[in-house]
Amino acid sequence: MPWYLPEDLKHFKEITMGHTVLMGRKTYDSIIKRLGKPLPGRINVVITRQEDFQAQGGVLVFHSLEQALDALKKDDIYIIGGAQIFASALPLAQKMHVTHVHKDYKGDVYFPEIDWKEWDMLDQEPHDEFTFATYIRK
Repeated sequence: MPWYLPEDLKHFKEITMGHTVLMGRKTYDSIIKRLGKPLPGRINVVITRQEDFQAQGGVLVFHSLEQALDALKKDDIYIIGGAQIFASALPLAQKMHVTHVHKDYKGDVYFPEIDWKEWDMLDQEPHDEFTFATYIRK
């Protein structure tokens, strides 16, 4: 991410702690590079097309979103990136936790377009630089 918002990281941790976080391999690699380990206190799930991919201990690896969702259907699953995983999972999502950042940043990866007519805002928490919002599918 091209921004650093400590409050956003804290909010992310509060929401996802004790749950399943599902991510693509590049997102997983960036977490390992930054933390040196998978996200603690959560079930970490990686989706990759690499058949021989090896993740650190305890991380579940699947080769398709469908395969992962089928295996984890009883869990609350938080999709945490990257762009391809977001795009594949968005049509299936029933709830979104979104941080609306109040500044434009240049980047090469973007969240997919959202048809806001399909979503109702449950709540929002405005801050100077960003707003936390929760949406549910209509």
